[in-house]
Amino acid sequence: MGLVVWLEEISLKDHPLVGGKAANLGEITKLARVPPGFVITTEAFLRFLDATGIRPKISEILKAVRGGSPEDYERASASIRGLIEATPMPRDIADEIAAAYAKLSELVGIRDVPVAVRSSATAEDLGEASFAGQQDTYLNVRGVEGVIDHVKKVWASLYTARAIYYREQMGIPHDGASIAVIVQKLVNARSAGVMFTLDPTNGDTSKVVIESGWGLGEGVVRGIVTPDEFVVDKSSLRIVERRISKKRVAVVRDEAGLTREVELPEDKASAPSLDDNEVVEYAKMALELERHYGRPLDIEFSVDADMPFPQNLFIVQVRPETVWSRKAPDRREAAGGGTVVVKGIAASPGVAVGRAKICLTLDDAKRKLQKGDILVTKMTDPDWVPYMRLASAIVTDEGGRTSHAAIVSRELGIPAVVGTGNATQVLKDGEIYTVDGGKGVVLAGAVEVKAEAKVAEPAVAGREIVLHIYRAIPTGTKIYMNLGEPEKIDEYKDLPFDGIGLMRIEFVISSWIGEHPLYLMSIGQEQKFVDKMAEGIAKVASAIYPRPVVVRFSDFKTNEYRSLKGGEKFEPEERNPMLGWRGVSRYVSPQYEKAFRLELKAVRKVREELGLNNVWVMAPFVRTVWEAEKFAKLLEEEGLHRDRDFKVWAMAEVPSVVFVAEEFAPYFDGFSIGSNDLTQLTLGVDRDNDYLVRINPKYFDEREAPVLRAIYDLINRAHRHGLTVSICGQGPSVYPQMVEFLVRAGIDSISVNPDAVLSTRVLVASVELKTLRERLDAVYKALYKVDDDEEFRGILKKVFGHLRY
Repeated sequence: MGLVVWLEEISLKDHPLVGGKAANLGEITKLARVPPGFVITTEAFLRFLDATGIRPKISEILKAVRGGSPEDYERASASIRGLIEATPMPRDIADEIAAAYAKLSELVGIRDVPVAVRSSATAEDLGEASFAGQQDTYLNVRGVEGVIDHVKKVWASLYTARAIYYREQMGIPHDGASIAVIVQKLVNARSAGVMFTLDPTNGDTSKVVIESGWGLGEGVVRGIVTPDEFVVDKSSLRIVERRISKKRVAVVRDEAGLTREVELPEDKASAPSLDDNEVVEYAKMALELERHYGRPLDIEFSVDADMPFPQNLFIVQVRPETVWSRKAPDRREAAGGGTVVVKGIAASPGVAVGRAKICLTLDDAKRKLQKGDILVTKMTDPDWVPYMRLASAIVTDEGGRTSHAAIVSRELGIPAVVGTGNATQVLKDGEIYTVDGGKGVVLAGAVEVKAEAKVAEPAVAGREIVLHIYRAIPTGTKIYMNLGEPEKIDEYKDLPFDGIGLMRIEFVISSWIGEHPLYLMSIGQEQKFVDKMAEGIAKVASAIYPRPVVVRFSDFKTNEYRSLKGGEKFEPEERNPMLGWRGVSRYVSPQYEKAFRLELKAVRKVREELGLNNVWVMAPFVRTVWEAEKFAKLLEEEGLHRDRDFKVWAMAEVPSVVFVAEEFAPYFDGFSIGSNDLTQLTLGVDRDNDYLVRINPKYFDEREAPVLRAIYDLINRAHRHGLTVSICGQGPSVYPQMVEFLVRAGIDSISVNPDAVLSTRVLVASVELKTLRERLDAVYKALYKVDDDEEFRGILKKVFGHLRY
């Protein structure tokens, strides 16, 4: 085959020449309606690199960036992409593309036919990993020059920072990755979407699930709209579930450019984007493709507005489904054994079976909830903690992954599904359900769903041996643990952590005290607050002495303070408590300063009267330098003086701390990154709002580049002024790749949930060894000017004792 081939000429066996996406499209041209088009092969891309002489330049940039910082990868990507896009395409390649585009325009009878110019990399759409979204696609491209220009843009996207780093992490040599480009007639899409030949929420292989929206498929794939959802039973081809969403926008072709978003009128926004005949016909096509491939599939489709049914139904992409396909068969079958009653956000992993108890108020919980029941409520606050301890699982109508219910459930180690929208209305009081917190679903009845394989809990003697082994794993980065309830320290104290990086004092206030501090002061019982808080702190500090305990001062919001006994008299009703009177702004205010001094007295009592000098403190939600100065003065006035045994940290969760860390430095000894609040304030997403996360989880994700950049900048700024940096947000407990990023960025300590302590210690040690080796290798090669061949021969000699190939 040459530089350009037509889709109907290729099949799966041509994967190395045309990439995964094109190979799959070519494979199905005889089975389904596929928009006509051609493929610019990987051979054309490689010829472009060689004929223009830019391949060595790209290799030099890639070698230099390996193991660098995120910024290094971004700079390398920009250099390579700029080089490719600025380099003229050799005439022979350009002529073949122009001839094929002219033939396509003639074939469909449209001059300068609008096309989709799509990546098809050789590492895409494989059986075990789809690598989806690593390279670029451009829609509504017209004219020969436009096509050639966008072909180069797609080639260049093989070298996005994300793609470069991803290949390195997956062990794919850069020289072994190539890219083809599909040029296809763009369907004048009335509707488009995605379908799976299994239920992606639970792996049920008896269903086809179809999601669709108005306009081009980009709206559904990118999560711009909440799509309509249709579930079709495979055996009867009957639509068994139908959910029609309000689709406020659509992505459409733009005559002046490529694509644009348009708002839809109310009647169209609420109307189904597919009719029943189209749904059933697409389900038939999906089943035929699944039979051909012999495995579950992820299929993209587009409905042409200019053609009659069923000729208007096109398939634009097919790839193996890679999530459930990688799981053990018994897991897929078990998960498919129950009917999904409610879906929400997977907030805390694990599976539990119990009777649902609908509790809309605390009085309901007091009256109805028994140990082992499933607590179903609208949302929780600190007053709910005693009842959450009784529950086998938590299900809420509202809230996201960082809501109170989610955080506490993870700390308690019980499954939770949050942000369902309607659990309190759909689930029936007293009925038995199965909650799968790892997938965010509630199933009808008692369903045997096997949890992900875990190491069995060792016997007491064996457990001590295992923990001793973990303690012996050295890390330069300290591993701290987050703790909410003081009572849990007895269960966790033997874990191999270097200290408590976050002790939430709110748990002591809500569970041990239960009364608003200003209310206690008004009735002359402020000493009760001091003594109870000191007792809670001391329980933890004495259990792990001399390891440090970083006590975060109270960070209730006004609505949570109001729920404490006597709180209504002292708390305002704020429109948005999440961004209101909380943290240090409360401590320095005339309305609350006296109550905050009770917390300071409690800390001093623990340190001086009880002799627990391993207690440090942390200020939450610091906004401005002037309030940091006032906060520091309050500590001094209450006899809490910073020294080698008493450290004062600030939560770095408001971006202002990152921007002017140097100005905050005189008042603190360190920063602890609160990634939950830092994410919400960097991305502009209220972390208590579950609606956006249901549209697309990326709306609230600590791994988004702006959040990671803020963290990276803070570490560097703080270190320049001799301050330590930790992190106590949710991210490191959930995402191993975030741990690696933090270690490479030079963070001093990482504080994770108890269930992540062991795995994080191993991961940190591994990353530290890897980065150390990378640096040593780089120094060795630079000093001795060792090339790859010489290095290979040296390894042969060391390992096998000879130099023969």
